[in-house]
Amino acid sequence: MISRRVLASLTAAAALPPAGPARAAIPAWTIATEYPPTSLPGEGIAAFAAAASGSGALAVTAAYNAPDGLRSAAMPAAVAEGRLAAADAFTGQLATAMPLLGIFVLPFLTTSAADAWKLWSLARGRVDALLAARKLHLLYATPWPPAGIWSRQPVTTPADLAGLRLRTFDQASTTTFRSAGAAAEAISFADALPRLRAGDLDAVLSSGDGGAGARLWEVLPNFTPLDWAWPLSLAFCGREALAALEEPARQAVLGAAGETEGRQWRAMDTRLEENATRMAASGVAVQTPGPALDAVLRTAAAPVVDAWAAAAGAEGAALLAAARGR
Repeated sequence: MISRRVLASLTAAAALPPAGPARAAIPAWTIATEYPPTSLPGEGIAAFAAAASGSGALAVTAAYNAPDGLRSAAMPAAVAEGRLAAADAFTGQLATAMPLLGIFVLPFLTTSAADAWKLWSLARGRVDALLAARKLHLLYATPWPPAGIWSRQPVTTPADLAGLRLRTFDQASTTTFRSAGAAAEAISFADALPRLRAGDLDAVLSSGDGGAGARLWEVLPNFTPLDWAWPLSLAFCGREALAALEEPARQAVLGAAGETEGRQWRAMDTRLEENATRMAASGVAVQTPGPALDAVLRTAAAPVVDAWAAAAGAEGAALLAAARGR
């Protein structure tokens, strides 16, 4: 005979709705950068993650400051191999494997946000093809404010470059500053910070942007604007990872990419003023470069640009001519 307690349990169980299939977990992505969250690339991956996750079809997490030691140069391989879903990487570091991307960091080629946008518009299709050949899908580009020299002591004349232990960010900047007398070395942003604190570097070629600038002025109290270049970082994901998503999640990624690119370029309208205000409030001494320093750097840069154009072939030369308006 069934006890009242067992009968009650059976009755309650019968009243429950039939169990359905377990709901599948939504895909989870991470997008990474080697820069701090308040730099423009850092803000970009945060905006992308929020926009892509907003549909509920995908969960995207932003990771900053070179997570797991991952620098820009290694990010394309990490994404293509599926070790990371997406990344935002600096073109100066990507140019070693994809030389055409070096055009975005050529000295004195882009001197305004408008120049940077024109160059990006001209080159975008080719960049898309370069990434696709490496199993990557281009998401968006982030512009950087122009680079200058962060230094322990003011740098305003050619003599100040003599022997200066300077972090540069690509082959073009390294060759140019060595020709001008500096002891220049191409180092990733993440690797430069500990070397600065250890006293192994005197100066850093970098923009004054956001959190990147904040990390630098902890050690380097002077900034000399050079209008060196308005470079780009590129965000991309794995083509296989994108194709593996269900359509709602795939559309969330593509929509977020478009939204983020618009956001990044609009940010340049006020970014220089915001950075200048932040630097002044933090006691950074903004130096005025003398005309002799500008002349020396431009002279040293000219053969570097010519060498890049020769190595980039007809396609690179045509792109350079178009960027110059010829």
